[in-house]
Amino acid sequence: MTHTEHPFVEHVEVLSNVRVASGVGLLSLTAPRCAATIRPGQFVHLRIGTQTSNLLRRPFSVHRAYGQTIEILYQVLGAGTLQLAEKEPGDTSMDLVGPLGTGWRVPQNTSHALLVAGGLGAAPLGMLAEQLAEAGIATVVAQGAPTAERLVARVLFDRVARRTEVATDDGSAGERGFVTAVTARLLAAEKFDVVYTCGPEVMERAVIAQCQERGVACQVSLERLMACGIGACLSCVVTTKSGLKRACVDGPVFDAEEVLFDATEIPPKH
Repeated sequence: MTHTEHPFVEHVEVLSNVRVASGVGLLSLTAPRCAATIRPGQFVHLRIGTQTSNLLRRPFSVHRAYGQTIEILYQVLGAGTLQLAEKEPGDTSMDLVGPLGTGWRVPQNTSHALLVAGGLGAAPLGMLAEQLAEAGIATVVAQGAPTAERLVARVLFDRVARRTEVATDDGSAGERGFVTAVTARLLAAEKFDVVYTCGPEVMERAVIAQCQERGVACQVSLERLMACGIGACLSCVVTTKSGLKRACVDGPVFDAEEVLFDATEIPPKH
């Protein structure tokens, strides 16, 4: 799926804003234009307020889109997301720019997919899981989090996936340990056409290595600082085998085999 050629500005209204885990909220917005055009894996740039501290927009993956509504899963990490957590139903002070970025791609003849979510990495995988289910593609979700409470979007994944398996650091749900132990077992036992992953980079790198070992195609959604969201400021550069790419335009979803996480991996120029 390619990025939208002509993103637009859309004023939004808060429908609901609920706490779904410690420090994690689910924001529902009325945004009919965005809901009709956003694709799985793309994001929006949200203007949270008009204060000087809100001069820059914040990028958020769109978790779900249906009817005239989009949903955003967010974690309270700083002043901007703290203000976002305080937004109440009926608030019309925000607007967004979107849809932005390049989202998930479904290769032709895909019949079996694995989605790997770590923590809030579940956010950009929600709409993808729904799309795959609607297309009749058998989908397995492997989800990891520190505790059972932090397994956000679990109800959605249980509803649309053929099977879900979870791991938590403290063992409060599923297996005790990291989700990468689950993915290693799944990749050894089943044949997947494609793997989609989003979460902490250390987890993503482990999943990518597992896929490379098994010869399975993998796509990864990368988190980078994004100031402008339209490719102008170059604050979100990703190093790839074909050169420097911008996460906000060329990503945030990349073919995993193209990404070079370490500077030592960058091939020399001749």
